[in-house]
Amino acid sequence: MNRVSSLVAIGAVGLTVSFAVPPTLAQVVVFDPNNYAQNVLTAARALQQINNQITSLQNQTQMLINQAKNLANLPFSSLQQLQSSIQRTQQLLTQAQRIAYDVQQINSAFSTTYAPASTSTSSQTLISNAQARWQTSVAALQDALRVQAGVVANLDTNRTQMSALVTSSQSATGALQATQAGNQLSALLAQQLADLTATVAAQGRAQSLEAAQRTSAQDQGREQLRRFLIQGAAYQPTTVQMFH
Repeated sequence: MNRVSSLVAIGAVGLTVSFAVPPTLAQVVVFDPNNYAQNVLTAARALQQINNQITSLQNQTQMLINQAKNLANLPFSSLQQLQSSIQRTQQLLTQAQRIAYDVQQINSAFSTTYAPASTSTSSQTLISNAQARWQTSVAALQDALRVQAGVVANLDTNRTQMSALVTSSQSATGALQATQAGNQLSALLAQQLADLTATVAAQGRAQSLEAAQRTSAQDQGREQLRRFLIQGAAYQPTTVQMFH
């Protein structure tokens, strides 16, 4: 009986020992704080590198956009309108009557119509030259007024173009557009200077021809006076019988 009790006791102890045996190493989950922290730090660094790469790509994209804006052409051009204004003024100058803006014509006129009167010039020629000079002066004054009228007509076009160019310059998206707007404003200024030059030239032509007419008229007057005095010196008094 004691033997049986001893075996039972030994069996119970064996069971107790068997249940008390810890599980195998493959079934144990071990948490290493240092390793976990190192992994988190590595992941954070990788994420930071990705963010830096994204930021770099965004900067490069913005740089390309800015470069594209700097290379974009100005959508507005005033070249055609400016050329039309210059052509209108040039046409008015080429329509100058009688003595135009030509060196050969000027030389020819001043060697004939405006030439000093001589003793060999007939009275009819003196009268014809005086009439031609007067007509030329009147035509030059008319030409000057026409050029001035054309320049005044261009002012409205110039005002519209200037307003559009200033607006385009202020809304330019890049350096190229701003430069092109500035260049067109300079071209507009050059066109206005060309109109001013044409006006001065037409007015100067009229004044010069008017002065030449007065000078020639004075010279012709002296010649006609000389001829009159010569004819008066040759006058011989005669007896005239008025009543029978």
